Amino acid sequence: MKELSVFPIGSTNDAYSHFFIGQSYLNMISTEQISIGNVTFEPGCRNNWHIHYADNGGGQILLVTAGEGWYREWGQPARKLRAGDTVNIPANVKHWHGVSADSWFQHLTLEVPGENCKTEWCEPVSDEEYRNLK
Repeated sequence: MKELSVFPIGSTNDAYSHFFIGQSYLNMISTEQISIGNVTFEPGCRNNWHIHYADNGGGQILLVTAGEGWYREWGQPARKLRAGDTVNIPANVKHWHGVSADSWFQHLTLEVPGENCKTEWCEPVSDEEYRNLK
């Protein structure tokens, strides 16, 4: 498998595979000071709806490094993502992110430090919802 960006793809994301439809890969870039993971999605892959809770601070930042993908907040239209895009996800916002159906997709995830941070994984993004993205 060729690399998509300057950040190595890493290993299959087995620890979180039950929260994804399709295959993803994870390479932790940093576990010191701030957690930064390089997440790569094969075509058709997306994660479940989820929420990054925090009492203060927290949330997540996505830095898109390769391919095309999607980001969607609960109750909002989906946003198309391309290399160079940034998504600032506040704490306590239900959302999902994943690849376009016919592309590979890669982003860095930065976990914003906060108080009492935890992630709740929710329902999968349905095939119908995914197919109807515009």
